[in-house]
Amino acid sequence: MHFEDDFGTFCAAIIDCIAISAIITFMASITIRNLEESTKRRLKIRAATNGRSMEQEAREILKNALAQAPKKKANVAERVREIFGPLGGVELERLPRGPIRDPEWMSERE
Repeated sequence: MHFEDDFGTFCAAIIDCIAISAIITFMASITIRNLEESTKRRLKIRAATNGRSMEQEAREILKNALAQAPKKKANVAERVREIFGPLGGVELERLPRGPIRDPEWMSERE
């Protein structure tokens, strides 16, 4: 065997590795463990109903779920205002403010 033949084989092997790496990067795979039997059964039924394999059905479910806009995280105070604002609200009397007292545990040290 000549050097050129070995080098050509080596280059071909490197090109194959790069191509395989690109395919793996482009087409990611996942494994889902501990899937409840009832969930698997429902996926199988849904896939059959839609004329797809379970794998294709799972891809469609993921694609559709991730295509939806993420739900806005609600600020609790804003949400309370949204719910109770139309009811008119309540006016509360402001309590007088005084100096901040030391906690009781601090006076116990003395």
